[in-house]
Amino acid sequence: MKRWQRLKLAGVAAPLLALVAGCATPAAEVEFFGKTEPPEGQVLRYISGSEPETLDPQFGTGLPEARVYLALYEGLTEYDPKTTQPIPAIAERWDVNADASEFVFHIRPTARWSNGDPITAHDFVYSFRRALAPEFASRNAYMAYYILYAQGFNEGGVFVRDPANGAFVVAEDVSSGSGWRLVLPGDAAARQKAIDANPKLRAAVAGKELVPVKPEDVGVTALDDHTLRITLSQGAPFFVGMMAHQFFRPVHRATVEKYGARWTDPENIVTSGAFMLKEWRPYDRLVVVPNPMYWDAATVRLKEIRFYPIEVQTTMMNLYKAGAVDAIYNHTVPASWLPIIRGMKDYMDAPENSIEYYAINTTKPPMDDVRVRKAFNMAIDKEALARFRVVVKPLTAFTPEGIFPGYPQPRGDGFNVARARELLAAAGYRDGSGNYDASRFPAADVEILYNTLEANRQTAEFIQAQWKQNLGITVPLRNMEFRTYLAAKSALEYQGFVRSGWNGDYLDPYTFLELFATLTGNNSTGWFDSGYVGMLEEANRTIDPLKRYELLARAEAYMLEVQPVIPLFTRATDWMKKPYVKGLYPNPSTLHAWKFVYIEHDPAKWDYGVPALAD
Repeated sequence: MKRWQRLKLAGVAAPLLALVAGCATPAAEVEFFGKTEPPEGQVLRYISGSEPETLDPQFGTGLPEARVYLALYEGLTEYDPKTTQPIPAIAERWDVNADASEFVFHIRPTARWSNGDPITAHDFVYSFRRALAPEFASRNAYMAYYILYAQGFNEGGVFVRDPANGAFVVAEDVSSGSGWRLVLPGDAAARQKAIDANPKLRAAVAGKELVPVKPEDVGVTALDDHTLRITLSQGAPFFVGMMAHQFFRPVHRATVEKYGARWTDPENIVTSGAFMLKEWRPYDRLVVVPNPMYWDAATVRLKEIRFYPIEVQTTMMNLYKAGAVDAIYNHTVPASWLPIIRGMKDYMDAPENSIEYYAINTTKPPMDDVRVRKAFNMAIDKEALARFRVVVKPLTAFTPEGIFPGYPQPRGDGFNVARARELLAAAGYRDGSGNYDASRFPAADVEILYNTLEANRQTAEFIQAQWKQNLGITVPLRNMEFRTYLAAKSALEYQGFVRSGWNGDYLDPYTFLELFATLTGNNSTGWFDSGYVGMLEEANRTIDPLKRYELLARAEAYMLEVQPVIPLFTRATDWMKKPYVKGLYPNPSTLHAWKFVYIEHDPAKWDYGVPALAD
C-alpha cells in the first residue's frame, strides 16, 4: 500500500472517508460540494497529482512536477494567473528585434536566490547550457531548439571548418538555409549518410575539419549581470511565452555543483521562486513556505502550501468533500459524479489548452504500417467517448478545439468502421477471399499503456471495448506508476499505443505541433519527417500571423495523414476549489502562479461560481 493511501489529512482517517462518501450533503452546503470552512491562517492544501519524478525543473516533464515548480522556481517570465500569457518575472522587461529572432531580457537588480545570492544573467546562461548538455538528457531540451546552435549542442553535432583559414562552412553554402554555421550530426554514420545524399554538402566538407558544437556556441549570452541576450536561428514570435516554462527556469549553480544528484534534497536546495522547500516526504506530502528573499515577497500571502500526491479520483473527492483539502488539480472529477458536481459553485469548468491522445509506436510492427494506424483511429467513436467523459470535446485534429481564434484547424479521419476494416484487410489481415479477418491480426504485439489514474483506465477500457466491437480485436491494457511510465513512453518501450496528453506550454498551435519536430523529447512515437519540420520552420519564418496559421495548419494536416497519434478529445479544466481559495483560476493551461493565491476568510468575498477570467 502506498504511503499516501494511509494519509490522515487534517484529522481525516480512512474510516471517516467511508463515512463522508456515504453521507448526504447538508442543505446549507448544497451550493458547494462538502465543507466550506477555511483553514486557519494562510495555508493551502492542494492535491497535485502523481508523486513528482524530480524537483529539477529542467528534467521533469509532467504536470505534477510543473505544479510544484511554479512555487519553487521563477523564470524570466511567469504565467498570468488568468490567461497564462507571459508577464514580467525575474526579467522586468525585454526587447525584441523586427523579425523576432533576438530577445534581450533585463534582469531585476532585486532578484535573489532563496539563500540571498543575486540572480544574474550568468545564472540563465549556466542553466540553459546545463539543460541542453547531451549527458543531462532532458526530455524537454527540444523546447530550446530555436535558440541558435542549441539543437546542435544537445545532439552532439559538429561544425565544419577550413583548417587553412579558420572559416566555418555556413548552411546556405549547401542548401537554402540561413547564414549561420552548418551543423552536421556528430554520429559518423548519420553524418556520412547526409553527405552522400547532397553533392553540395560533399563538396563543402571536402578537406575540412569537424569541430564539436560547444556550450559557449549556444546563442545565450550575458551582456552584463543584468542583461541577457538570446539569439535564435530563425524568428519565433511565441518565444517570450516559452520563457515561463519550467525548462527555462534557472537553477543555482553552486548548489548543483556541490551536491550533484542530491541538490534538490530539502536540506540542500536553493530556489528562485516565491516559495522554498520546507519538507518532502515521497508519496506523502511536499510542503513549501514563502521565500523571504523573493523579489516580490510583498505579493505573497500564503504562509504554506501542502502538495499531496494522490492519483485515485474518489479519494481526492472524498478528501475535498470532508474539507481536508482546499483544491484539486484538473481532470479529476469522476465522470459518474459529474451530473451532481457540475451544478456546484465550486466546480471549475472552462476551455483548456490541452488535449488527450494515444501516441503510437511507429517503429514496431504492426503499427509501422500507416494503414493499420489509420484503421485503429477510424474504429473509435470519439463522439461516444466525449459523451462518456462528459466534459470534453471530440477531437480529430491534434490542436485543441476553440483555443486559437483564426486558426484554420484541419480535420483528421472520422469514425468509419467499414473503412477501418478495409484498411486492415489491405494491410494483410484477410482471409483467402480477401475479406478482413480479425484472427490474423497479431493482438499480442500491441497494448494500451497508461499511467495509473482512474480516468486513464476508464478511457483505455472504453477504447478497448470499441476496438473489440468494431474490429474484433482485444488489445490488452497495461498500467504503470507515473515515473516509470514517463521513462517507458520516452524510450518507446511499449507496443502499440501509449496514453498521452499535452497541455500547451504557451498559447499557440506550435506548442502542440512541435512535439514531432524532433525524435527526442516528448515525441514518443518514433515518427520524424524532415518535410514536416520544414513546414513548421516555414510557418515560423512568416511574419503575417494569419498566413503563419495557414502554414501551421498545412503541417498539422500532413501529420494527421501519416497518423503517428490518435487524437481523442479536447479537455475542459474539470476540477474543484473551495470558494474561499482566491487567485486560483481555471485558466487555459491550468498552470497557477502560486504567489497570487490566498485564503479569504470573509464569505462576502468568496467565489460563488467560476471566477471571471476577463479583466
